[in-house]
Amino acid sequence: MLRKTRLFTPGPTPLLPAAQFAMAAADMHHRTPEFRSLYSRVLQQLKEFIGTKNDVVLLTASGTGAMEAAFSNLTSPGDRVLVLSAGKFGERWTALANTFGCVPVVVSAPYGQTFNPDEIRKHLNGNILAVFMQATETSTGVRHDVAPVAALLRGADALLVVDAITGLGTTRLDVDALGIDLIIGGSQKALMVPPGLAYCAVSERAWKRMESARQARYYFDLTKERKAAAKGEASYTPAVALVAALGAALDYLASQADGSVAAARDQLIHNAETCASMMRAAAQAIGFELFAPTSPASAVTAIKAPPRQTSTQIVKALREQFGAIVADGQGEMKGTLFRVAHLGYFDYLDIIALIGALEQVTAALHVSKKFEFADGLRAAQREYAKLTSGAELVTA
Repeated sequence: MLRKTRLFTPGPTPLLPAAQFAMAAADMHHRTPEFRSLYSRVLQQLKEFIGTKNDVVLLTASGTGAMEAAFSNLTSPGDRVLVLSAGKFGERWTALANTFGCVPVVVSAPYGQTFNPDEIRKHLNGNILAVFMQATETSTGVRHDVAPVAALLRGADALLVVDAITGLGTTRLDVDALGIDLIIGGSQKALMVPPGLAYCAVSERAWKRMESARQARYYFDLTKERKAAAKGEASYTPAVALVAALGAALDYLASQADGSVAAARDQLIHNAETCASMMRAAAQAIGFELFAPTSPASAVTAIKAPPRQTSTQIVKALREQFGAIVADGQGEMKGTLFRVAHLGYFDYLDIIALIGALEQVTAALHVSKKFEFADGLRAAQREYAKLTSGAELVTA
């Protein structure tokens, strides 16, 4: 049979066709009125997508570049910072703290779980100058609740920095009301563009902190980027084609909601939540266990490998038989879980197709004796019917 390759990974995600066309046509120079107009419009649309009145800066980098910028712009060597770590990306915050000579105080949760606010409260004092966390821990499929952490910091000097690279467009985050001081996103996630752009919204408190922060910085100097952005420019040569693609993606989203990027974002979140709920219900109906059952993310569903099989075998079978590319576990989790993404350019038919493929693989590998064909599909159909009555999805 014919086999189409389909991405179901949590980054890069499937590309929006309009974004691909925009990249192909992006032959403008970055110091021209044409590009300045595009760049200024994209920055304004990103503010609407994030849901903030704070200034947004755009970096030609992966999301990790913006994570590094958070440290290089907001901290000084010797600062005590609180890191909330429950997976590979939480561990990246700790590595960055050590790289920049900060003193990380780490509150950990086991892989697949989230944090107890009481444990966080124990470590908060006047010596903690910043708190770093994920909105979604992509490596484990866990959603961390930002609101209780933000509440603990209300009135404190500590800044709240949130990696929402897979959280934006999949999770409801009232950025300004919560008091998030720096929130990070990436182009290759819900915005359906190739990797290469990171963006962050920065509060006035954070801009003020940069005046006294003493880390060395050059390329990732957010103050410099803010000044350039006010003129519709980047400090250095930006990824012009990617900026054009990002503009096309944001225009596409707005077109789905009467011109409102904010309303389209809400639809996109509902779409991710619906797809994730369908996937969770189907996986359990087939006989799999969820890796993060108590706090599941809508960006990605993490599913445990069954006894006597590895997730690597399932990932390989889905790829070779059906061209479906799902993600294995990261680091020491490889072989123990596989991850299916729902953020960005996914729709109902994508999820139904993948569930059908997973049923075939389950039968061929004798993964589960507890299901019959269509058990997973029936469970997904019920979830779809329950969650979409009267709601409009963003569809591919």
